[in-house]
Amino acid sequence: MAETGQHEQQYERYEGGSPEAERLVFERLAKELMEVQLRNRRAGGGAISRTFHAKAPLAVENARLRFHDDLPADLRVGFAQPGAEYPATVRLSNASGIRQGDGAPDLRGAAVRVRVSAEESHDLLATSHPVSHARNAREFVAFAKAMAGARTPLQKAFGLFVKLPLAVGLGTANRMRRTVQAAARHAVTSLASETYWSRGAILWGEAGPVRYLLRPAPGSPPALSPDREDPDFLHREIAQRLAKADVVFDLCVQRFADERHTPVEDASVEWKEGVSPVVPIARLTVPGQDLDGAEARAAARRIDELSFNPWYTTDEFRPLGNINRARKAAYQASSAHRQGLKFVTPEPLQNRLLAPPVGAAFRLLNRSVPWHRLPLQLSLLNLVFLRKVLRRQNLIDTEPHEAPPRAQPVPEPIPERLRTERSYDGRYDDLSVPRMGAVGATFGRNLKPDYRPDLFDTPNPVTVSRELLYRERFLPATSLNVLAAAWIQFQVHDWVNHRRYKPGERSVEVPLPPGSGPWHNTPGGPAENVMRFAENEGIEVPGGRPPILFGNVASHWWDGSEVYGEDEQTARFLREPDGGARIRLEDGHLPIGANGIPLTGFNESWWMGLSAMHTLFAREHNTVCDALRAEYPSMSEERIYHTARLVVSALIAKIHTVEWTPAILATEAIDLALKTNWQGPPKNWLNQLGLWLFEAHSLKGIPKTLPDHHAAPYSLTEDFVTVYRMHPLIPDDYELCEHHFGQRLETVGFTDIQGGAAESQIRKTGLANTLYSFGIAHPGAITLHNFPRALQHFERDGEIIDLSVVDLVRTRRRGVPRYNDFRAGLHKQRIRSFEELTENAGTLTRLKEVYRSVDDIDTVVGLFAENPPAGFGFSDTAFRIFILMASRRLQSDRFLTVDYRPEVYTPLGIDWVEKGGMNSVILRHCPELAALLPRGTSAFAPWRTVKPTTDGGSDG
Repeated sequence: MAETGQHEQQYERYEGGSPEAERLVFERLAKELMEVQLRNRRAGGGAISRTFHAKAPLAVENARLRFHDDLPADLRVGFAQPGAEYPATVRLSNASGIRQGDGAPDLRGAAVRVRVSAEESHDLLATSHPVSHARNAREFVAFAKAMAGARTPLQKAFGLFVKLPLAVGLGTANRMRRTVQAAARHAVTSLASETYWSRGAILWGEAGPVRYLLRPAPGSPPALSPDREDPDFLHREIAQRLAKADVVFDLCVQRFADERHTPVEDASVEWKEGVSPVVPIARLTVPGQDLDGAEARAAARRIDELSFNPWYTTDEFRPLGNINRARKAAYQASSAHRQGLKFVTPEPLQNRLLAPPVGAAFRLLNRSVPWHRLPLQLSLLNLVFLRKVLRRQNLIDTEPHEAPPRAQPVPEPIPERLRTERSYDGRYDDLSVPRMGAVGATFGRNLKPDYRPDLFDTPNPVTVSRELLYRERFLPATSLNVLAAAWIQFQVHDWVNHRRYKPGERSVEVPLPPGSGPWHNTPGGPAENVMRFAENEGIEVPGGRPPILFGNVASHWWDGSEVYGEDEQTARFLREPDGGARIRLEDGHLPIGANGIPLTGFNESWWMGLSAMHTLFAREHNTVCDALRAEYPSMSEERIYHTARLVVSALIAKIHTVEWTPAILATEAIDLALKTNWQGPPKNWLNQLGLWLFEAHSLKGIPKTLPDHHAAPYSLTEDFVTVYRMHPLIPDDYELCEHHFGQRLETVGFTDIQGGAAESQIRKTGLANTLYSFGIAHPGAITLHNFPRALQHFERDGEIIDLSVVDLVRTRRRGVPRYNDFRAGLHKQRIRSFEELTENAGTLTRLKEVYRSVDDIDTVVGLFAENPPAGFGFSDTAFRIFILMASRRLQSDRFLTVDYRPEVYTPLGIDWVEKGGMNSVILRHCPELAALLPRGTSAFAPWRTVKPTTDGGSDG
């Protein structure tokens, strides 16, 4: 590896000055090549093909590569040893990305995979011209875009003489055109008589950079007389050869001489044989065979599915130079796109032309009139443009990436079962990047982190909590019921979870302000002048600095993991014995563990509301299993389980999208916008025309579109975690009622229905009565001075914590920008005074006492203090994270887009989701509540209250 670094420094120069800057360029170019594939598909018809080399007249698996016995000593590296022989796969192809007749002017290509062992192989790629038309990857992609979809001479001329000069400049375009035309003028009569050059260099161990080539071995017979009118004459010619004898090539190398004559970075310069002699080192033999038999045709089909990449090698032979470094990302993206693993959604022309000026007009308008004060249609269109800006500017990738690219083995095939079922830990949701969004993937960012260790304790978070968060009296959210509070905690446990150190291993210490009294950090522990709680486990950074990147213990996907668990062991443990598809229940309730907490996918911070949600959806899973088993008797229990999980997870996503969120953001605009996310826009001409002109992708509901991660690989973000701090929704006390006659059963405090006490209480009360009791009660409003008292002195994992202080400390220590920077980063105007944040005189006084300036206000405090739009349950600033991430969680997930289809879910499963909702789930398991659910609205709105009768319910 040290030598690799030495050669890297000596021969290579990174675009943008660093490997990471270059990686970002290559990622963009890779996406542009995927768009080239789409244009070629439209021109050529059929499925998406390779970006280049779509048609292969020869593809065989039984070739052999043998190194010469007299291999020069300095070239004896790795698998390249005297006399060593290896099996090889060979694909000889036409260079065009459009399948066309073999007589069309074109280059030819060779792809060879040398199989050294099950763990090691080497891909060699070469083309039938000694130099590339492009110096670097930018020029290469510009040419590909200019020629994409060009089939006729007129289209090709327009690409070469108009599009290409506009993209790269006239001088560069002329050079590139001359190279291509010189190469294409060469008439190819046989693939066996062509020479194929690597054009780019690779490392050859201690020997340094080399270019390689494949040329016909001495004594190879001349080409047969082809029928050039036959569109497949190259295949027929080589098939006739192989019917009689072997086809043999010599593998040769040219050594690096100097940067002027044999440059590594510039692929457009030929390495002349007079400067760098050609050295034969091995012989590639394609054995004689029948290319048109069933076995050979099957082999050709398998090879056509392969993805060749020069980076499928070892470090000793890694590719060198700009174009080669770009090929890893480009070829992987192109291959994944061709195989239906990766997707691209081009922006229609009218959107590209019209959206920028209209978006600019909305930004100007919003300086004086916020989106929520505009007429309905304008406010909806404004939200479309705001989401565009957020997608472009507020998705920051934090996952570590390899830069520069590294050699790797050929990737393992995708497990077939994971094409149609969710994995236990979130892997393979994105089949092209299996680890994306999986357990352990880092939280992304919507805003650049603002990491200020000097301000971790300024102002003192205990002071902030006592002065601004403490619930002095309960402030209800009268448009909602407590089920809405239970639901969001149920969801957050599926989405996000930061791993914590065990108590006592590594702690955060928060000094208590003078006069606040002592704190007991453990039950029965000593009085102390600090609050202490477990630190989050972060991704370690150099220099001993505290980490600001954290892995998610949950998967980032909307996969119902709070019900099913985050790993296979947990998931199987929760199921019925002997591999049954159903989840284990005891008399309709979750089984209780040794600590008194139910056994379920995620059971931290347990209380009666969570118990109701988990019980309800465990029952729903079992009901789906029973329906699948009855409808499809031949379906295995394993398939039933995974299909039911898909159905329940999608139903949960739908409920959150079209029921919970519109309930807490109770405006017509939001209701329409979120229903559009799921089912498409209303069928009126104005909506349809507006979206067609400015955002055509939204003309269909997200489940009918392709996955799209937009500006960064999918993840949930630390900023998303921050805006979901909705603890004020939790009341401190509850009245439990009987739903038949409305009689009060008992009044309990939160601590009475929390932890192990929750299960005995819900069993005593019953699920139907519990749902009714929460359905008629209001949660707390998400505002200042309304944090649950019960959560300010709360036992968890053997620690006593003040959750309001923990929320403040976590947000600061994770580098989430403070409130004013947070809102500015989300394209809102900064506030200049405390008076702009709140009109409440008492709150205003306390804010000024606690904070030195508006720029010091904690994010959570500012979000709670901000006056929300009419009907909103939380602030417009927080809402901006919602409109970005709410659609992203659907749009990125293939099981909620391209694989949301009957073939994967079954027809019954799709129907279950499409016709289902929170009301139907409740009524399936508690049908006696039918008359109590609110009419024409969500189950998260207040239910009808049964008026208690004096005689216990008798009709008299």
